[in-house]
Amino acid sequence: MLAAARTRVKICGLTRLEDVHAAAQAGADAIGLVMYSKSARAVTVEHARALRAAVPAFMSVVALFVNASEREVQEVIAQVRPDLLQFHGDESPDYCQSFDHRYVRAFRVGAPGLDNADAILRQCSVYQSASGWLFDSYSQAYGGSGRTLDISLLQAVQNADDSRSIILAGGLTPESVGASIQKLRPYAVDVSSGVEIAPGIKSPEKIRAFVAAAHGI
Repeated sequence: MLAAARTRVKICGLTRLEDVHAAAQAGADAIGLVMYSKSARAVTVEHARALRAAVPAFMSVVALFVNASEREVQEVIAQVRPDLLQFHGDESPDYCQSFDHRYVRAFRVGAPGLDNADAILRQCSVYQSASGWLFDSYSQAYGGSGRTLDISLLQAVQNADDSRSIILAGGLTPESVGASIQKLRPYAVDVSSGVEIAPGIKSPEKIRAFVAAAHGI
């Protein structure tokens, strides 16, 4: 596993310009834009372009997809110009690699076939081309549920010689993220509902508190 001097922070599911500004001002490393129409945090390509234009230098933009068509992904790449793609559905390794774009592969811990440490490692190992492996809690909604995951199930992944950068998600909050980082030492953490006052509506105060807690401030 790649060691990091500090834990990176991604704020996901942004829908408003003011939340982009809040994430940047708080010191977040990345924002996530949800390109999945069934999500309460979904944005259109046009909306994503507007949000992307407000992102300052040295801050990454991640476009999140769930079982999207190739055409949909290509349109987002062309119009939004994300730094990373995040695949959160049932996408195969070949599909993820086909866009010639850096990507993060998400795994929903606790889902059928991802309910024990060995099974999780087997699934992860076929995505060696990913820039990172993101671990979220299992829910029907593909993320943003606020549910936590059992960190102990990631032990095999953490100890694997060929592990990719570990990104921890799933029910993190400003109050819990520090302890979760101490337990797992992930490369990055990813939060959505834990810094919201409503689905897709972020709280600047919660964002600041989350980033500070993740950085041990």
